[in-house]
Amino acid sequence: MSEPERGRLLRHGRRLEFATLAWNGVGIAILAVAAVAARSVALAGFGLDSVIEIGASTVVLWELADVAEGRQRRAMRMVGTAFVALVVYLFVQSTWVLVVGFRPHHSILGIGWTALTAVTMFVLAAGKSRTGAALENPVLRTEGRVTFIDGILATAVLVGLVMNAAAGWWWADPGAGYVLVYYGSREARAALGA
Repeated sequence: MSEPERGRLLRHGRRLEFATLAWNGVGIAILAVAAVAARSVALAGFGLDSVIEIGASTVVLWELADVAEGRQRRAMRMVGTAFVALVVYLFVQSTWVLVVGFRPHHSILGIGWTALTAVTMFVLAAGKSRTGAALENPVLRTEGRVTFIDGILATAVLVGLVMNAAAGWWWADPGAGYVLVYYGSREARAALGA
């Protein structure tokens, strides 16, 4: 690959990460308001996932500044460790909500934001995966998977919120939390095993 092409791809990768940072920065505020209003573990967990996604994007920007192999391994460990924290939090919270039978309220704001987030994350993930593959950069490719998982998680939370609002299935909210636990565990293993 020529240096100009590599430079173009690095700039594109950085733009994708900055777009992810901006989206998740706004999302944290929206999700915090929606989670508190609805008392939703799924929205709170998705907000925490947005914090982790900001951390992952920051790590990728740091790594893209210098692609030394040692830096790539450290970056992958940082991303993996953040996912471990997310998994532990969501497992404990979702289990607690189910055990005590806590019933979250409906959240139109949460439904709207998670629907928009799902679409946005799938588009960003595709761009990161293509750019990471072209650069042969495992950190950007992994972060593309993280962003794709973020889209899946947004979809799972959306389904849980809609099921709770439409059918009164309160358990769908913590159920969406368990979906996040499953995917977060997979991503943690993948990042820490790299």
